[in-house]
Formats: sequence, C-alpha cells, structure tokens
Amino acid sequence: MNIEPLIPGRFLFRLAIPCRYRKTLWSTKGISLRDSYKLENLGELENKSEAADIRAAWNETGFAISVNVVGKKQPIWCRPTRPEDSDGLQVWIDTRDVHNVHRASRFCHRFLFMPVGSGRNLEQPVAQWLPINRARQQPQAIPENSLKVRSETRPDGYLLEAFIGAEALSGFEPAEHPKLGFNYSLTDRDLGQQTLSVGSPMRFEEDPSLWVTLELVR
Repeated sequence: MNIEPLIPGRFLFRLAIPCRYRKTLWSTKGISLRDSYKLENLGELENKSEAADIRAAWNETGFAISVNVVGKKQPIWCRPTRPEDSDGLQVWIDTRDVHNVHRASRFCHRFLFMPVGSGRNLEQPVAQWLPINRARQQPQAIPENSLKVRSETRPDGYLLEAFIGAEALSGFEPAEHPKLGFNYSLTDRDLGQQTLSVGSPMRFEEDPSLWVTLELVR
C-alpha cells in the first residue's frame, strides 16, 4: 500500500532550475520550444509522473511557456470564472525571487491560460491576470495586449502556448535580477493536477516561499 508522506519531498529543499534564453519568444505562429527548454519534473522527488510536457523560455521582452497535454478522455472544459476547476494552466512569477515571506508583494504575479473558454462559442483560448489571495500588494495593472496565447485542440488533449510581456511583470529586470520565483499549476479533469513546486493541500497559490527559483540563463 502506497502512503503519501506527511511532508512533500519538494518542501524539504530550496529548489532552483534553469530557464534558457531564446532570441525570439513569440510570433503569429506562437512558439516552438525544443526539448532543451523543457522544465525539470521536480515531482520525481515524490515519485510523481508528469501529466504534461511543459517548456519555458525568456528574453528581455518577456517570458514564454508551452504546455502539451495528451491522454485526455473527456472533452476539454474551461470557464474563466472557475479557474481552479477548469482545464488549463496557472502561472505565478515573483520578479524578486523572495522566499522568506508568506504573502505576495507587488512583484508577484498570477496568470491564467486556457486552451478554450472565450469567444462566442467558447472556442478561443484565454489569457488573463488574476489577483493573488492575501497579497500585501497587487502589481500594477497590466497593459492591454501584454498577454498572448494560442492553442491547438486535439481528440486526446491540446497544445497551449503563452507569452507574458515584460510590461506585464512589475520589476522584470533580467540583467539585475536574473532569478524569478516561479510556480505553475496545470489542472486537468482527466489527468489531475501537476505543479512545479509543492501542490495541494499546501497553499502554494498565495505563498511565495513555496515557489521554485527559476534561473534565467543564456
């Protein structure tokens, strides 16, 4: 019988992983990140397999991330008003990578990306900013069109690609601050939840001390 440990393995370490530089992050065709941009599966510390392939890249213009989900049996279900229940990706970024506080600062950001859920027939992808619960301060309002998203839906899953412009990230200064506090949560009604750092029931959604360090490398 498998028994879940009381303390997740990812909670026991201060974890840091590389995120590689890419000269061009976004085009009308989205992004095509090679295998070398794949983010490490830190869930292996708890013997958890990946539900999806997740890759990320950065440059001075912003941050890009892609999600490839396969193995779904149920239709994709997305509602912007119910992000915790919808199929899709949430991303948290702290441009100051602070790990000794438990409430978000104005440098902490939360974004939601979903493969469908907008448009007349809810068939268009979704990209939006969300507030962080219990934050001491919220970041400045993001400019219009600073978030980009595209998706390809398939019978057994989807490809989701997103771009967060530097103007949407308060304090994003890679030359002076080459580390980001970072976490993602991929939610899927078939495949469950996949997170980079510790997942539920720990309050990773609002506690920056639980996020991973993303090292911006060239």
